[in-house]
Amino acid sequence: MNLKSMVTFLAVTYGLIGIMPLFVGDSVIIMRILTMILIWSIVASCWDVIMGFAGIFSFGQVAFFVIGAYSSAILSVSLNVPPVVAMLMAGMITAMVGVLVGLPCIKLAGPYIALVTFAFHMALKPFFSGPLGKAIGSGGSRGILSVPPIKIFGMAFSSAELVPFFYLALFLTLICSGVIVAILKSYWGTAFLALKDSEDFAVSLGISAFKYKLMVFGITSFITGLFGALYVHYVGILSIRVLSGQVFTTLMIMIVVGGIGQYPGVVLGAVFTVTAEQLLRPLGIYRFVIMGGLVVAVVLLLPDGITGLIRKLFPGRQEKESRSIETHKSSLEGVG
Repeated sequence: MNLKSMVTFLAVTYGLIGIMPLFVGDSVIIMRILTMILIWSIVASCWDVIMGFAGIFSFGQVAFFVIGAYSSAILSVSLNVPPVVAMLMAGMITAMVGVLVGLPCIKLAGPYIALVTFAFHMALKPFFSGPLGKAIGSGGSRGILSVPPIKIFGMAFSSAELVPFFYLALFLTLICSGVIVAILKSYWGTAFLALKDSEDFAVSLGISAFKYKLMVFGITSFITGLFGALYVHYVGILSIRVLSGQVFTTLMIMIVVGGIGQYPGVVLGAVFTVTAEQLLRPLGIYRFVIMGGLVVAVVLLLPDGITGLIRKLFPGRQEKESRSIETHKSSLEGVG
């Protein structure tokens, strides 16, 4: 998707979401759905960047989200750091952890990266619930029960003030979406695609795999950690339950439905997944069966997700971009 189409897609989607509170601002359920759509759309977008564009099969996205949430909660509760400052610090902490996790992944590929990052994800639960976690203020298995709301110029933003918090989340979502678009349409994005398509050929053109792989880990981890921090100040409590397989599966459904590597289709994937999960909640555990069936259907019928369907319906309005190295060859010269 070219830059104009990408910006138009995001502007229309977030624009429609942004005016919803004018009509449904009194509905607690709908406002919570809209807020969670904004939060999860960015987290899923970061995962799509690292997996769909850079070709790094990282399964640590939920881990980075949780690290950002715990970092901001601990800083604001235990050290009395203002939530706004705590959120930025949480993003930086998560970025540093992301780079450290990315270091051993540089020499690995495919399923091995997935195993390393998923092992990191699995290690967080015993860490935060154990003695080390308690020592840094995680609250152990009990969690942190009184995370303060975000305050800006004396105004509080939390789940008690749904409409103000929604627009704060929308503001941050638009900024981070702009950053993601700028990266994907810059030399960095071209380098990510080149390394994904043919790392050996990309390296021969002077592109540093070490540099750009660490870069994508750092950038996506920062944004994910920032939104993890935003989430914890929204809900006001935090426990190791956020590391459950349900969150991981929900994020995976978003990028599959939207189309892996088809950004910004993942935003529609987030809209669909969050809304469907909420509507199916009365069915209890059976909602996961239905959601799983929907994912299987999408994979079989729409391998490129909703974005692929849109391209088929409106072929004249979508730029058919090839992701082969030959297409990007001229842009790659001098990138490294």
